Amino acid sequence: MPFISVLFGALLQAAAPAAAPGVEAIFAAWTTATPGCSVGVGVDGRPVVEKGFGMADLERGVPNRGDTIFEAGSVSKQFTAAAVLLLARDGRLSLDDPIRRHLPELPRYETPVTIRQMLNHTSGLRDWGSVAGIAGWPRTTRVHTHAHVLDILSRQRALNFPAGTRWSYSNSGYNLAAILVSRVSGMPFAEFTRRRIFEPLGMTRTSWRDDHTRLVPDRALAYDRQGDGYHLNMPFENVHGNGGLLTTVGDLLKWTRNFQSPVVGDAAFIAEQTTPGRFTDGRAHDYGLGVWVGEYRGVREIRHSGSTAGYRAYLTLFPEKRTTVAVLCNAGDAAAEALTYKVADAVLGASLAPPAATHGAGHVLSEAEATLLAGLYRNTATGVAVRIVKEAPGLRVERGAALIAESGSRLVTPGGQRWTFDGRGRFTVTDRFGRTDRLERVQPWTPSARDLRVFEGHYASADAETGFTASVEQGVLVLKQRPDRVIRLTPSYEGAFTGALGTVVFRRNATARVTGFSVSQERVWTLHFTREAPTPR
Repeated sequence: MPFISVLFGALLQAAAPAAAPGVEAIFAAWTTATPGCSVGVGVDGRPVVEKGFGMADLERGVPNRGDTIFEAGSVSKQFTAAAVLLLARDGRLSLDDPIRRHLPELPRYETPVTIRQMLNHTSGLRDWGSVAGIAGWPRTTRVHTHAHVLDILSRQRALNFPAGTRWSYSNSGYNLAAILVSRVSGMPFAEFTRRRIFEPLGMTRTSWRDDHTRLVPDRALAYDRQGDGYHLNMPFENVHGNGGLLTTVGDLLKWTRNFQSPVVGDAAFIAEQTTPGRFTDGRAHDYGLGVWVGEYRGVREIRHSGSTAGYRAYLTLFPEKRTTVAVLCNAGDAAAEALTYKVADAVLGASLAPPAATHGAGHVLSEAEATLLAGLYRNTATGVAVRIVKEAPGLRVERGAALIAESGSRLVTPGGQRWTFDGRGRFTVTDRFGRTDRLERVQPWTPSARDLRVFEGHYASADAETGFTASVEQGVLVLKQRPDRVIRLTPSYEGAFTGALGTVVFRRNATARVTGFSVSQERVWTLHFTREAPTPR
């Protein structure tokens, strides 16, 4: 996009209106017939672009502007983390306090969960929204509140993993953090952040969606595209802290200016928030306190994405370049991240390193090697099935990343995972932080209706506070949940199924009797259901 770079170069020189066509070229897909986005660019502490594209309200013909208010999704997390950091600086808490010291309603786990672990996603806490979805109330289908969050998490008898040992993105820690701020400060979370963060920074158009019925002037409505056009998709819930920040691109530029010239906190405060966390064994990961920390094309970057209902968001700061790009969208099909980096590429131009080359193959798999490696595997910790399929010129995780061969037994993904095959049907998968998963080969399973009948019965979970009835209908095992939810299960390997609930693995006792099943999703691992004895007739 050389012409865009030239136009943005002129913008950086004089902030001239002539640079606007460059922005328009990037956001050209958003018109008066669609929702759209606002984009903000800040350089050297001043805004040089604040512009809207598409419509904020399709029914009433209201366009998006540079000062339109959107919901920022998980971009919100950095503000919640900053609120907790302020309380730590006030001496009201320590980031390494066990969370139960402040929220005693939570279960007592063998390895205590700390506030810091909640903020950098190493707590192991199940994502409350995923648990609610399993119970039949997915996010935005019910007016969830922080009382619901605390109630759900108080019933989780297990963590996804011992606190501090692994990384798993979870909204739960941030909703608990908002509750924590309210308890420790003695004022509502929204008021605390207004007094301590928004007002000192002049973020006059920023608030929280702590009451989804509150009228918010100049707010863009959120939409999803369906077969017959756009439909409203608003976040009708009151949980916040994990998301729920109502803001503008201009206010986000004011916030990132604080990372470079602190008004809220100081240099040490900013350093603590933007330092990557560590696991309990000392290994570092790349998530700080509410922000990802890394590099983009050779330049240090502090970033976060956001997605709630039909809103999409992305905020990135390049500290050494003193440049920020903020994109807020009210369309579920808006690629906010891709749009952000198109703008960043145009703004920073030649000061960026060339895009990283695609990882080239160090080895061309023979047909025999590819056949040996391809197949169905199960994660030994969660039971989740992973299928490796042949795809020219090599292998791929089905519906996932390419597997690039370095040898006949060593593979690597573009994201840095290393897959090592032991020659006996097992893979060790190691991510870039040194964490490992183990996969073992399993055989695909095609059960008969008679085979499936052994799983019939009623199963209940105290953690999810719900139950399912398993039955065989027209040769298919289904799970039924009151009042009218029916989930078809597709056989994977023996005793394991996939479906809308995630991965369902049935458990047996020493006598081979089916005693229950577990559900695993991305943010909830091995949530147990117990088979209940039939009610005597």
